[in-house]
Amino acid sequence: MYLRGRPEGDRISLMEAMGWGRYPKTTAKLIQPADSQALQKFISSQKKSASCISRGSGRSYGDSALSEQLVSSRFLDNFLELDEQQKVLRCGAGVKLGDILSVCIPRGLFLPVLPGTNAVSVGGAIAADVHGKNHHLDGSFCTHVKKINLVLASGELVTCSEQENAELFRATCGGMGLTGVIVDASLSLDSISSSYIDQRSLVANNLRECFEHIEDNANSKYSVAWLDCLATDKNLGRSVLYLGEHSASKNRKTDTMYRERSGLGIPFYTPSFLLNKTTMSLFNASYFGVQKRKKSAATLDCDNYFFPLDSIPNWNRLYGSKGFLQYQFVIPSDGAFEGITSVLEKISEKGKGSFLTVLKKFGEANENLLSFPKSGYTLTLDFKNELALFPLLEELDRIVLAHDGRLYLAKDARMSEEVFKASYPNWERFMTIKNKYDPGNCFASLQSNRLGLTQ
Repeated sequence: MYLRGRPEGDRISLMEAMGWGRYPKTTAKLIQPADSQALQKFISSQKKSASCISRGSGRSYGDSALSEQLVSSRFLDNFLELDEQQKVLRCGAGVKLGDILSVCIPRGLFLPVLPGTNAVSVGGAIAADVHGKNHHLDGSFCTHVKKINLVLASGELVTCSEQENAELFRATCGGMGLTGVIVDASLSLDSISSSYIDQRSLVANNLRECFEHIEDNANSKYSVAWLDCLATDKNLGRSVLYLGEHSASKNRKTDTMYRERSGLGIPFYTPSFLLNKTTMSLFNASYFGVQKRKKSAATLDCDNYFFPLDSIPNWNRLYGSKGFLQYQFVIPSDGAFEGITSVLEKISEKGKGSFLTVLKKFGEANENLLSFPKSGYTLTLDFKNELALFPLLEELDRIVLAHDGRLYLAKDARMSEEVFKASYPNWERFMTIKNKYDPGNCFASLQSNRLGLTQ
């Protein structure tokens, strides 16, 4: 068993709380239980008190982990069991994915699904059912979750899996923390011979070429495209597709080591006026030009490949003190090209560009009731928080809905109840299960209140 430091007793304090996008902000009571027994006692006492929501590393972007009371999972940062033969890890919900990699990679093991940052906690990864660059082949994070131990609103600790309390399992995976507090989970792992990734890049002069490259390379283990969201006309959607495969081992001692990088952080908030159509157009054009001239093949360590932004601490400050909104949607394959074209045209028309514009292909949806991915294409954009942005996002919502798409709850900070309920067809089934296990809405967030899941 591997343990980190523990608070000597329960800690309760007031804090200014926000997600990684730094919008919205609220004042919340932070509860840091000393142990799992203290957690159960606190939860069971909330029947006639304010609602709460679990909070891990604070890496969701909007308000899904904001509430009157935040229950920290940081104390649940223990490794409980690692079965190397069966390739199963059981660990606390507060363990970060980077910590798992540091333990597992030297043993030739790897997490099957990784999001864009290693700072996400296991509990957060399950609650958001995060995905990576390989959803088209390997599904989302919860596809590889074997079992969850969960504290319910009653204070009871229960186990759920595909075989045990299956309905609770399907509601908890992707359920944004609304069914209870995840205490620990058992995760399936993959075998690797090297921590390195062999990367190949393909340049696309427009969106059609990018789609063709993705489809032609649908068997690649990892696939992600960067797009110039401000390019227009014949260059609309010009992009660079990055394909990846796990390298074969050359030197066991060095190739199965995890090297977490950390560079210079952003020490202050960048003045928001520096982020405008002109500066972003120049950046995007420059980046595309550089990538077009670079070698098409490279070998990268896994940290550099999967988590490029983690090497820049506090990179979210680049968007200024008001923060930013990340907007991610998925559209089924048969309407994806038309829908994403309309979105890019609208963004270019309004001049609200994004430094980070990422396109990925999704495989089939799973059975989790509120999980985001479904078969098709997903586009992710970052927008500086400003008043003029919100009417644009409402226009994008209409485009996404018109093409049978939906928005990602873990990135959402302003979606309407109407848009949510129109795009998540299983929300009523989710509510039936939530009301069964949490009839008093002990677990609620600013987001769940906004979307009509709690009141």
